[in-house]
Amino acid sequence: MLFDSSTRSELAKSFGVTLVVILTIMLTQTLIKTLGQAAGGNVAPQDVVLLMGYATIAHLATMLVLSLFLAVVMTLGRLYRESEMTIWFASGIPLSTFIRPVLRMAWPVLLAVVVLELIVWPWGNQNSAELKERYQKRSDLSRVAPGQFQSSSDGSRVFFIERDGDDAATGRNVFILSSDQDRESVTTSSRGRLQMEGDDRYLVLDHGQRNETQLKTGEKSLARFEQYKVMTDPQVMANANQLPPKAMPTLDLLRNPTPKHHGELAWRLGMILGAFNMALLGIGLAASNPRRANNWNLLFALLAFVVYFNLISLSQSWVGNSRMTLPKALLTLHGTALLLALAVIWLRDNGNRFCLRRRAKAVPA
Repeated sequence: MLFDSSTRSELAKSFGVTLVVILTIMLTQTLIKTLGQAAGGNVAPQDVVLLMGYATIAHLATMLVLSLFLAVVMTLGRLYRESEMTIWFASGIPLSTFIRPVLRMAWPVLLAVVVLELIVWPWGNQNSAELKERYQKRSDLSRVAPGQFQSSSDGSRVFFIERDGDDAATGRNVFILSSDQDRESVTTSSRGRLQMEGDDRYLVLDHGQRNETQLKTGEKSLARFEQYKVMTDPQVMANANQLPPKAMPTLDLLRNPTPKHHGELAWRLGMILGAFNMALLGIGLAASNPRRANNWNLLFALLAFVVYFNLISLSQSWVGNSRMTLPKALLTLHGTALLLALAVIWLRDNGNRFCLRRRAKAVPA
């Protein structure tokens, strides 16, 4: 059918262009954010491109939903502005008939959103968390480049060290400046090595000295040692296997029904249901008056998407804080959105009929 094929073709073209634009903006923002984290020492510089890829894949579902919604609004909005919609209406095709071509074009996108939210989203977050955790949990010795001064992870110590060959666990000519509220100390040693004791990591110094100054009294002391231990990473292995809910597989969330896990499920399932609802809502919100110079339907549509997106995040918070159960949150939010989308389409189809009937009654016979 000409109506069905032409509508789906134009929707697909608009969806492709919109997705490219949104993806470009997302990549630019992710690059700026990741470079900022690398400059601040939160991620490894060599992992910037990899983290960008994980972040883009993790948020690809949101970009697909937004692109689909904007494609529906812009395509049908163009039909209204160029009076093509008037021709379809005059041919006996109501607005509700557009549901079929829209869903036929959108079902691959909806299927991709299901896969991305249930499988790819936790996978991308898990890999990103592991990269950041691995970089944050690296030893203070490995943070220091040979011949350069650099601070420790908590900022309380400044290191200068020379690496001993290719071994990252040992070093020579160690200099450590430590400070806290009451005292400041300078420790030097000819050699240092890493040593694990339980979950804690220590830097063991051999043949050195320690100069300590009491900041309040100005008292100074000097101590020489044969061996001295400095804690570099407390409980470095304690949280290695603990992942945030957003990085956990969907099956693990279902097997452990805690409020935080249900909150994450509210987000993932909410994005899937939201993609379907936004496609239907875009059909009703695309209506515009071709006689008006200004067209505000796209702005209102974007506002509706932002509100719906924030409501999904809010439902996740409510479920995670045990203020609402998962089934109730999904039914309340997305059921209401579905009814609203269908109601808008019904009003668009029947609003003109009601207006014509009122005018016919108002005109005297």
